[in-house]
Amino acid sequence: MTLPGYLAVDSGGSGLRVAVGVPGQPPSARGESGEPVRTGERGIDPGHLMAQLVPLARALTAEAGMGEPGTAVVGAAGFASLGDGLRAELPGALARELGVRKVALAADAVTAYVGALGLRPGAVVAAGTGLIAIGTDLTGWRRADGWGHLLGDCGGGAWIGRAGLEAALRAHDGRDGGSADLLACAEKQFGPVRGLPARLYPRTDRPAMLASFAPQVAACAPRDPVAARILRAAARSIAESAAAVCPSAGEPEVALTGGLVRMGDPLLVPLREELAEQLPHARQVAAEGDPLHGCVRIATELATGNLTLPGESHLLCVVIT
Repeated sequence: MTLPGYLAVDSGGSGLRVAVGVPGQPPSARGESGEPVRTGERGIDPGHLMAQLVPLARALTAEAGMGEPGTAVVGAAGFASLGDGLRAELPGALARELGVRKVALAADAVTAYVGALGLRPGAVVAAGTGLIAIGTDLTGWRRADGWGHLLGDCGGGAWIGRAGLEAALRAHDGRDGGSADLLACAEKQFGPVRGLPARLYPRTDRPAMLASFAPQVAACAPRDPVAARILRAAARSIAESAAAVCPSAGEPEVALTGGLVRMGDPLLVPLREELAEQLPHARQVAAEGDPLHGCVRIATELATGNLTLPGESHLLCVVIT
């Protein structure tokens, strides 16, 4: 007997990424929406998500030669704090529009975890523009940071970029802790730094603008001790978040996922050292896949009745309609 198909959805800052397939097999078709889901008074807007998802899901199931998907997994950025509307409306909407009967709604940190480590105990740090760490011993979830660029996300791309720009401005002013290399990079990327506050502060995408400077910090680090210290501090913060959520017993695994991986050795070498010092009992591993891969894994486990991940309403909730 063939299992009904699945619908896997990763909703993030660049829009929806969607995959459809049959449990136990790789996705048969993939697509993207290219428009981030809006947020409103009730958090993530379920109507806007469905308006993008329904035509995309129907096109992909037709392309794959599938019928209605019996199972859907939606991983959403911001779900932990902005997911009330999705929890209230999305399962019913998916049933009406796409015939879905089993729905799992998850925070993007959970789907990043499952994409990276599967259903094994450990810790995953999802580090891109922001940063959040999540860990589990398979009986419960622990979360650290993810508080946004003003209150946290320590060690993430925006944090690194802001520290690099601060060092550039210190050099401009003649204050201690400045970096002439970073000042030159900042002026090449953004123009004269005197005008930087006027360009940065009014923007609604400040975290992304700050994070756009993080690669320059990494490029300068091999020759610039100030940039190297920034990345060492970022590595220490990332390891601290991982240590806060990693199971203390057994031999858990720890992985880094997200855009910061692309910064390479200037960040990853000190990060490996910090993780070894703060989590000597954990095994450092490469992430196996991304959050969409995590959605596919959860969908397969849910469809076959083998989902053993702990359920917590603000991180992972399952609804049978």
